[in-house]
Amino acid sequence: MPILEARNLAVQYGPLEAVRDVSFTVGEGEIVALVGSNGAGKTTTLKALMGLKALSRGKLSWAGQDIAAHSAAARVERGIALSPEGRRLFARMTVLENLEVGAHTVRSATLRRRTIDQVYALFPRVAERRRQLAGSLSGGEQQMVAIGRAMMAQPRLLMLDEPSLGLAPKVIAEIAAAVESINRESGTSIILVEQNARLALKLSHHAYVLEQGEVVRAGTGAELLADDFVQKAYLGV
Repeated sequence: MPILEARNLAVQYGPLEAVRDVSFTVGEGEIVALVGSNGAGKTTTLKALMGLKALSRGKLSWAGQDIAAHSAAARVERGIALSPEGRRLFARMTVLENLEVGAHTVRSATLRRRTIDQVYALFPRVAERRRQLAGSLSGGEQQMVAIGRAMMAQPRLLMLDEPSLGLAPKVIAEIAAAVESINRESGTSIILVEQNARLALKLSHHAYVLEQGEVVRAGTGAELLADDFVQKAYLGV
């Protein structure tokens, strides 16, 4: 059974239907990529999954149970976490304080401490800068903190919205390695939203291409890397 199943999701902004009839599944321990150009509906889809944007129609189930009416807080409690586009850190709080905000649903102090140690092991620079204000960090360091903050909720499903956006190639490689490590070491399922289609498809087990709010291609990451349409439209081949 998929850990997450989305069926015919639709989301509207006023009269505009930003997402229409989007369907996909995420398996336990699977990396699923949503790729497409800017405005394709990728971020809106993540907001709908997180409960930050209401569905106008469609079904959404988590571990076999309908969660379409659940609040964002309830979804975090059930094991879904989002690292949002633009990072959205609290700039005037320290790195450590930002991480602690992500653990507000975790009641065990021991578990919170263990997870912080895991974040520090994954991102040594986050550990080095834990006492600094988050707003003083570089873009890449802020992205690491944002991913770490989402990890603090101990999610079964971690959603990453444009984690490579605006970063230098070396930092992108570090983020990609971290995504693979999170998935491999803890078995965390991941939804990866990326305009960098080549990166996303290389990392993913399964992937979906969105255009104008609709899924136009689906397959394994390897299959879509070899797909003529995807190569021409998104890979510059």
